[in-house]
Amino acid sequence: MLEMPSIDAGLCNGCGLCVEVCTCHAFALVDNVAVVVETEECGFCTDCEMVCPTGAIRCGYEVVFIEYHEQRQIVIE
Repeated sequence: MLEMPSIDAGLCNGCGLCVEVCTCHAFALVDNVAVVVETEECGFCTDCEMVCPTGAIRCGYEVVFIEYHEQRQIVIE
């Protein structure tokens, strides 16, 4: 089974924003509650998690890129 976002049905208010924002069609509304539809196309963009007004959606993991700048001190004698 693929790692997919999860939904806390008790927190879901059925707004459908996750369905609208998901480009891979990994969500559907069933009886006014969002459910996850397993798909190979989910790339964990986390858009669904970000638009959920109640915090009902959680992605299993998130890739974070951190910009690194090396500081060098130049000594002139």
